[in-house]
Amino acid sequence: MARSSIYIAALFAGLALVSNARAEGLAPYKFTGDGIADSLTGAPGDAARGRALVLARTTTCILCHSGPFPETRFQGDLAPDLTGAGNRWTVSQLRLRMVDASRFNPDTIMPSYYRNEGLVRVGRNFAGKPILSAAEIEDIVAFLATLRD
Repeated sequence: MARSSIYIAALFAGLALVSNARAEGLAPYKFTGDGIADSLTGAPGDAARGRALVLARTTTCILCHSGPFPETRFQGDLAPDLTGAGNRWTVSQLRLRMVDASRFNPDTIMPSYYRNEGLVRVGRNFAGKPILSAAEIEDIVAFLATLRD
């Protein structure tokens, strides 16, 4: 099996195991240009919690992305390196990428972490639920914004 096929299989297996999917409804948000300007929670996220989430195998970030994480083995190479993410994208753009990456690239394999409609091949137990909570999205965005070259 090709290396990329293994990563994709691991990604979808990881999504099936995500334990922090939320049953509550989604916080309202609106698109502003090429991003989501306002926090989903009304408050900034916590970068330390965001770093922990990015490196947790259950969120699947590190399965596809690599970054400045020398302590973490087996980082992905299917998606952009997260090094310098805070230079390349604004907080608003990072938030939209987390909420619905398909708005930037309809063919992306990156999951829409904060959508619950219009998705395909969603397990029965996860239907109608986002993968991450609004607070988790904000924590990850806060962390990614700190990654500067």
